[in-house]
Amino acid sequence: MSLEKVLSISGKPGLYLLKTQTRTGLLAESLMDGKKITVSARHNVSLLSEIAIYTLTEEVPLRDVFRKIHDKESGGEAISHKASKDELEEYFFNVLPDYDEDRVYPSDIKKVVQWYNLLNKHGIKDFSEEEGDASEEE
Repeated sequence: MSLEKVLSISGKPGLYLLKTQTRTGLLAESLMDGKKITVSARHNVSLLSEIAIYTLTEEVPLRDVFRKIHDKESGGEAISHKASKDELEEYFFNVLPDYDEDRVYPSDIKKVVQWYNLLNKHGIKDFSEEEGDASEEE
């Protein structure tokens, strides 16, 4: 499974798998506890495949950041998201040396590391782009 069906829902912890769309929103399953929830259109929902991290020169897709963490850890788990702010920033600097420290906050780094470990725990390690993806290199 790729990131095309993995969601982040504002106000809800963890990540969710998109199960189906409904008339009023969508049905998602929590990766943390397996519970299914309905999400209305009023919630802010983001597909992980659409999120990017600011660097000094461009925005790097989250899938590329996950791939770099995966390579750094040889497919294993990353540092704990509960590590200190300084440890997380140092770790992230080793993964993405040119990230924009003014626009990428420690809370963002914590979230990226937590999401990576959650995906890794559930065997979601395909961080390549979906075939037929409409994104183009500029």
